[in-house]
Amino acid sequence: MQPVIITAALVGAEVTREQTPFLPISPDEIALEAERAWQAGAAVVHLHVREADGRPSQRAELFDEALRKIRARCDVITQVSTGGALGMSVEERCGPLAVTPPPEMATLNAGSCNFGDEVFMNPRGAIEEIARRIRARGIVPEVEVYEVGMVDNALELVRAGLLKLPCHFDFVLGVRGSMAARAENLRFLAGSIPPDCHWTVAGVGRHEFPMVEEALSLGGHVRVGLEDNIYMEKGVLAKGSFELVEKAAELARARGRDVATVTEARKILGIKSI
Repeated sequence: MQPVIITAALVGAEVTREQTPFLPISPDEIALEAERAWQAGAAVVHLHVREADGRPSQRAELFDEALRKIRARCDVITQVSTGGALGMSVEERCGPLAVTPPPEMATLNAGSCNFGDEVFMNPRGAIEEIARRIRARGIVPEVEVYEVGMVDNALELVRAGLLKLPCHFDFVLGVRGSMAARAENLRFLAGSIPPDCHWTVAGVGRHEFPMVEEALSLGGHVRVGLEDNIYMEKGVLAKGSFELVEKAAELARARGRDVATVTEARKILGIKSI
């Protein structure tokens, strides 16, 4: 099997300091957490940013500052979110794509879905526009899948020339109202994508590590971090995403999977070395 790529989702748009005091908010805090996650075994960091008061933001200036500070600390692969926060416009969500030099990766949400008590809106026109902007900047996309129909949406983008095979997918499982984090669902999704594509799973909340273990056995890659889960175990807060990365790396080695270096991850994901 390939070495497992561990992605660390450091911030997100939903988690608050009231829920965990270890959430990084400032660009300096985000950069330090990225370095810690990289040292623990993460080859990719998935990035959201926040305003000083903790509100989720897609401002290019904040992403630029965070990315520059991360690059000064380590050579981890940087992946920005174009999901932003619920209710943001396409123009807002595309803010980080304008940063120069651009991030190496960006997420592309492949459809609308229930998201807790709300709806995460991604109509076809918005998906296509974000895909065009990602392609125009030469950024490698990660296709975010919350429901199986989103795989078909992504393959339509391939046929339209907006995505290129092999794609990298991220199966986000366990969001309330969307596809449940069950082993059979992950196996089904993994079998639904073209055979030359690769995939990561992000299990939400208590499902994080069960999904990690399932992905390790199936030959997939994994995402952990405070965006998805703030606990090491029931009632025990992780002191940062780096602790969750450490645990994922330990599980991988116990399963006989090597943890991918940044160089190995760039090769797997089709990212040119910087």
